[in-house]
Amino acid sequence: MTRALVTATTALATLAGLAVLVGTGSWRCALRVLLDLLTAAGLLRLAVGQGWAELAAAAAIILLRRLLWAALAAARPERLSAAPSGHEDHHLPLR
Repeated sequence: MTRALVTATTALATLAGLAVLVGTGSWRCALRVLLDLLTAAGLLRLAVGQGWAELAAAAAIILLRRLLWAALAAARPERLSAAPSGHEDHHLPLR
């Protein structure tokens, strides 16, 4: 029963990611949703089979999620354009 839940969570994670992509047009937001739900599926898998392979798989999913999101956040373009020449703008960009 729990294995079916893990498989269903993984499939629904993909569908949810696609729905967010279609609904918002933001691939970053869709990727975030997908990675969060895949993390949940990995933790469910860990709860089912409490072995080293399941622990390694859950840790790999969480590590991949953290590294990928950190790389995307570092490559994020600035929301505010540069100030016109001659004007110094020392305000932080809005987030």
